[in-house]
Amino acid sequence: MGQPTRLTVRPQTLMAVRDVKASSAWYQTLLGVGSGCDPDHPHRLVYDRLLSGDTLVLQLHRWDAEDHPNLIDPDRAPHGHGVLLWFEVDDFDAAVDRARRLGARILEEPHVNPAPRHREIWLQDPDGYVVVLASPDGEADAA
Repeated sequence: MGQPTRLTVRPQTLMAVRDVKASSAWYQTLLGVGSGCDPDHPHRLVYDRLLSGDTLVLQLHRWDAEDHPNLIDPDRAPHGHGVLLWFEVDDFDAAVDRARRLGARILEEPHVNPAPRHREIWLQDPDGYVVVLASPDGEADAA
């Protein structure tokens, strides 16, 4: 048997939120990213795509807006229990400042994670999802 073909896999995380426009603005500020959707299109109130350059980093979809499985009944379970929205950022200190300016609830203050040797801050977004911002691996060696 030969080597398996190596395919490129790109995560395209989608999360359900109560207010797409507000969540989009919050994540754009926190991460320093932009929307990939037409701001004047009415579907933008239901769905948005957040991009870092040309790279998709997060999709937002309004709860109960369409009959998609698992995007209905937001009060059925805790939002994202057991799942972390984890973002590596090149501007960790500035991202921490943006999180504080947004009034994000800080779950864990900035600290060094010794395994990847990077810095992290754990916080909660307006819908209650846990978000982790991390500096690049090995960055704490230089900090």
